[in-house]
Amino acid sequence: MIKKQKPYKRLKEKVKTAKKRKISSTRWLQRQLNDPYVKQSKVEGRRSRAAYKLIQINEKFDLLRPNQVVLDLGAAPGSWSEVVNQIKGNKVIAVDKLEMDPISGVEILNLDLSSQESFDRIRKIVTEVDLVLSDMASDTTGHKSTDHIRTQELAELAADYALNFLKTGGSFCSKVFQGGTHQALLDILKKNFTTIKHYKPDASRKGSPENYVIAKGFKA
Repeated sequence: MIKKQKPYKRLKEKVKTAKKRKISSTRWLQRQLNDPYVKQSKVEGRRSRAAYKLIQINEKFDLLRPNQVVLDLGAAPGSWSEVVNQIKGNKVIAVDKLEMDPISGVEILNLDLSSQESFDRIRKIVTEVDLVLSDMASDTTGHKSTDHIRTQELAELAADYALNFLKTGGSFCSKVFQGGTHQALLDILKKNFTTIKHYKPDASRKGSPENYVIAKGFKA
């Protein structure tokens, strides 16, 4: 059972700008130092603060249950897979082109999700799953429109896996950018799922454009 938890409170800390450190790097460090979820993740031994996004999404939408088969796309560093793996009887397949440290009981595949090889390798392991998760986001360029398009393309890729691997009644959760899911993807989800919701968990940073689309009741 995943316990509902509140982030730790702490006094705000300031970072001095070093001579060879960019202002943007200093801002990132300061944000990390003053982020309650970063502190909480370190205290609890989690791989990243992203774990609390899934925990809060689950508290609202009840996606995670015992004895599920779950496909975690773009899983590195593995914080979402660890959350899913805490639940009794769950089988997790975690896929990412980046290397990940092992997680006991989790099948980790080091693959590029855009390749046919990735699809074929997953199919050899499992034919259908209860839940497809994706916290994928492209490397940011600083150009909002470009970053939005790239992240939406990854959401479409994740949705393609969901349509191919979900069993009837299964669920899908993917990162998108604020403004919601663009129309092409939204049309696909509406056609194939009974309910579609958008949600931004408290663990998402206030200045972040990220949002999540949650689709339940796959029609298969």
